[in-house]
Amino acid sequence: MRLLLPLALLLLTASPLRAQPPIASPTAPIALLLRPAAVFDGQTLHPGWAVLTEGDKIKAVGPAAQLSAPAGTRTLELPGLTLLPGLIEGHSHLLLHPYNETPWNDQVLLESQALRVARATAHARATLAAGFTTARDLGSEGAGYADVGLKQAIDRGLIPGPRLLVATRALVATGSYGPKLSVDVEVPQGAQEADGTDNLIRAVREQIGKGADIIKVYADYRWGPNEPSRPTFSQDELNLIVQTARSAGRPVVAHAGTPEGMRRATLAGVQTIEHGDGGTLEIFKLMKQRGVALCPTVAAGDAVAQYRGWQKGTGPEPERIQQKRLSMKAALQSGVELAIGGDAGVFAHGDNLREAELLVREYGLTSLQALRGLTSTNARLFQLPDRGQLKPGLLADMVAVSGDPTQDISALRQVKLVVKGGLVVEQ
Repeated sequence: MRLLLPLALLLLTASPLRAQPPIASPTAPIALLLRPAAVFDGQTLHPGWAVLTEGDKIKAVGPAAQLSAPAGTRTLELPGLTLLPGLIEGHSHLLLHPYNETPWNDQVLLESQALRVARATAHARATLAAGFTTARDLGSEGAGYADVGLKQAIDRGLIPGPRLLVATRALVATGSYGPKLSVDVEVPQGAQEADGTDNLIRAVREQIGKGADIIKVYADYRWGPNEPSRPTFSQDELNLIVQTARSAGRPVVAHAGTPEGMRRATLAGVQTIEHGDGGTLEIFKLMKQRGVALCPTVAAGDAVAQYRGWQKGTGPEPERIQQKRLSMKAALQSGVELAIGGDAGVFAHGDNLREAELLVREYGLTSLQALRGLTSTNARLFQLPDRGQLKPGLLADMVAVSGDPTQDISALRQVKLVVKGGLVVEQ
């Protein structure tokens, strides 16, 4: 990584980035007084409020007339804008790019890690410019621990990007993942293979020791290219993964789409289940009972279906989309909590809002529910008590947009200002 990150930085600075939004160079944060038309604090919209920051934290929030700025404070007048907490992306892969550009197999097998890291720096910048100041990055997909180095580069101010929670290599049962080529050829895999007590404990601890904030496990997957997904790990194995990670203070998230894979992961005590395409009302009720949230990633399935030829709005819906509608109907009926994350990387980074927009337009959420999901709900579900709301003492991560996103979630596309840790990073 000492070689790869400087190379990525060189690639980014060697040519002009005229198409990229202006991202400020990191400096010491100063006190800011932000005076928008309204403040959304993570729960409620407050017209006429303002926010005062000091260093990298929020100092005060309330009616603008009641906030007095200390000497030296920089005042930002934001007429017509809504100020809200920095958005939180629940499921992304910064080391992937859209599959209609390059298939997943080819990204894992043919693209060098240097190229993938260079791309990821651009992806991180686009994510931040879209107003997402935090992102769960759920697997490097064959790029080893490159996500750890990317996070370190962002934290040290070398490159712009969101605060990252990284899952590094992820865990799969031997033989269950990909790429799969000829049986005579051993090829690099998109995740770390491990099975049984000793190997699983070792793999979990290794990933944590290398910098994983999250352990991601594939609770089910396709054993063969033309097969449906089936459970991969036993109940005892999943229990062991969660226990080992939890003892080190790390949550576990599970890729799962089959009812049995979801059931096992839920009983093991994972934090969230990703995708959940085949979820039933019974399974979602079990998740709710056990405090396990669903991250449905509807945008990923929508994108893949279109890559495969679906003419959205004219052609009949593919079976995969029809099944997703059924599972989401059951999820909403059950009352299971929803984390919002679109699986960015399957589609373009910077287009992260696609997930929330689809949930509102096609799956029955209100704009206010989606907005809370992208801010305070994601922060709570991901155990991030220092962000997701505009309250004194929390991180000064904020975004200002045109319009009222509590009434129209697409207003979040009209980003006019991004503040991260008290610094204006995009304006």
